[in-house]
Amino acid sequence: MRILVVDDDAQILRAMRINLRARGYEVDTAFDGTTALRAAAQNQPDVVLLDLGLPDMEGGEVIEGLRGWTSVPIIVLSARHSASEKVRSLDAGADDYVTKPFGMDELLARIRAAQRRSVHVEEAPVVATATFVVDLGAKRVTREGREIRLTPTEWHILEVLVRNAGRLVSQRQLLHEVWGPAYQSETNYLRVYMAQLRRKLESDPARPVHLITEAGMGYRFDPHT
Repeated sequence: MRILVVDDDAQILRAMRINLRARGYEVDTAFDGTTALRAAAQNQPDVVLLDLGLPDMEGGEVIEGLRGWTSVPIIVLSARHSASEKVRSLDAGADDYVTKPFGMDELLARIRAAQRRSVHVEEAPVVATATFVVDLGAKRVTREGREIRLTPTEWHILEVLVRNAGRLVSQRQLLHEVWGPAYQSETNYLRVYMAQLRRKLESDPARPVHLITEAGMGYRFDPHT
């Protein structure tokens, strides 16, 4: 089981890594929100332990960013004790809220409870269109039986769109998910990478039927056209 620990305190990260690894967990760490979102996309953790006070963004933004594409259990670990903070985090998509300081036994019990509640089977591990097939579990795309090589950035964009099949994904959300909050106005990045994906995956890149632009708003993946 893999756990992602997100905290800007180096001592806490070190202590959590030691304690969790001693109990058999694989542990990834992140010191800010941007690193956390990138690590979650790359390593697919089974549980995220998240501090709210991060140097580059609020923990609530990280929760919203994760909830854009994954149902991974998120346990907030925070020194903020107010009921309003707890409500805000849970409404944003967190599964649990633990106030600091906490005992390791309590935290482990919360992790086990979150693990029991979580859905372990991917909702759509393989998504097939008339032209290409996306295997989310294997992080692989094939077209006419031949594997299509995608760059990590191309794959990340495609994965977000596929996990939100049929729904509009805003430009802002895609930029936030793939490049981080500092790039939320760089819409030219999306145009370049979407053009590359269409060249690799669409039968007619000039008239895409699966990777669709919603002018001025964002992009949508339609597997059924």
